[in-house]
Amino acid sequence: MRNMLLRRSAAGKALVVSALLILAIPGSAYANTVGVTVKTPGATSGPGSTFSEITTNAACSSGLISGGGINQAIGTGTSSNGNKINGTSPSPNGSTEYLGSTGVVGTDVTYWLGIGGSGGAVNASFSSTPYAMCFSSSLINHTQVVMNKVAGPTTSSTVGLVTATCPANTRLLGGGARITPAVVGSLKPIASFNDSAHGYGQKAAADGETNPDSWSAVGWNGGGGDSGNTTYAYAICSGNNIDISGTTVKVRFSEVSGPTSATSGATVTVGCGQNDGKLVSGGAAISGGSVTTTNFTGPGSPGDHLNGSYPSDSGGNPVADGTTTASYWSAFTHTGGGSSPNTYSDAWALCADDGV
Repeated sequence: MRNMLLRRSAAGKALVVSALLILAIPGSAYANTVGVTVKTPGATSGPGSTFSEITTNAACSSGLISGGGINQAIGTGTSSNGNKINGTSPSPNGSTEYLGSTGVVGTDVTYWLGIGGSGGAVNASFSSTPYAMCFSSSLINHTQVVMNKVAGPTTSSTVGLVTATCPANTRLLGGGARITPAVVGSLKPIASFNDSAHGYGQKAAADGETNPDSWSAVGWNGGGGDSGNTTYAYAICSGNNIDISGTTVKVRFSEVSGPTSATSGATVTVGCGQNDGKLVSGGAAISGGSVTTTNFTGPGSPGDHLNGSYPSDSGGNPVADGTTTASYWSAFTHTGGGSSPNTYSDAWALCADDGV
């Protein structure tokens, strides 16, 4: 009899355990399959001459780019004002740029360009380091690049804003910006950010907003030169015919005051929270502030520019090649040779959960 009771007790426990397992499966089966590896080849020196640019690239050996970044070394003294970002943008092969017809211009892209430009001063410290965000997901296995462009800006201290919007039923993963030509040394992109096409792309997505559908770029002309000036915006979107109904891309945003003194810089950093998803891209701006609530306005000086928009640690330091745990994005902003009152620095992080 005792043996029978033991057998019955064991059988009862087994049934209880089985029931608990059945109840636990729905919750435990959920996992965000998004993964990102940051790839960077390191710094490329230059430009070594005024009113010119250098092009560098970071490549994904596996995965597809969801976005990318650039960070520059500028040296010290007044010549440090001369290094600026001319482009942070996708490429099909590491050298070709999407500068022609607008619309969907590429699919399953694996290269990211970091383009460094110079104004009227250079020094031997100038360099640019590109970063590719190499994205993988068991759901989102294809991507597409949407490009839009606008002529200008052509006059001093004016904004040229353009927005690229993802196709319907796709999800924005990241984006980039570019200006041409390099010979106009005062021309530069001062903002590259995500938005939901509110304000026709002129208002950026705010902290905590979900599923923005567009990417905006802002060109800024410091000296007023015009040689066919053009500003380009790039949106990196999920591929067509993918069910994105369960996916979420959350925006994290931070804005700080400055830099305001001549020949000075500022860094602002923002990150993905524990429940936000994986960092897949980010954006940066130097602006007149309040970019999520008012139409974008330029900073306080025509010489203001960006020197960095890149994946980082919480202290604003760029992450190393091969990093798989990056969760912060930083913007590095800089003034020119004059003071810059009422100027702000902005950073965005895009955090993705594919809901798988």
